Amino acid sequence: MFSRIDRLNELLKREIGEILLKEEDFDRDILVTITEVDVSGDLSEAKVFVSVMPANRRQEIMRSLNSDIYEIQKMLDRKLNIKKVPKIIFYEEKRVEEAGRIEELISKIHKDDS
Repeated sequence: MFSRIDRLNELLKREIGEILLKEEDFDRDILVTITEVDVSGDLSEAKVFVSVMPANRRQEIMRSLNSDIYEIQKMLDRKLNIKKVPKIIFYEEKRVEEAGRIEELISKIHKDDS
């Protein structure tokens, strides 16, 4: 059974993803994904983890998201029918990149063994 915070995490993940898809104007060669949302216990803040591909554009996209954070927050406030929408804070997701690096190293080991 999901708790209230788990349901809110999923709701925010979906809604922020839709806002970014419709409202942000990223280049077609950039993939921006909301990988996780972690709402604090008191529901005041939501850490939003963002994955960006290609990785060399990550800083640019994070700057863009942070400069638009107030507009994104206002859109979220209008879309959601909850008493208080948590303040969103964007964080870079690094686990995806780490997993890719591990796979690359494993492939190299297998290639070297052959």
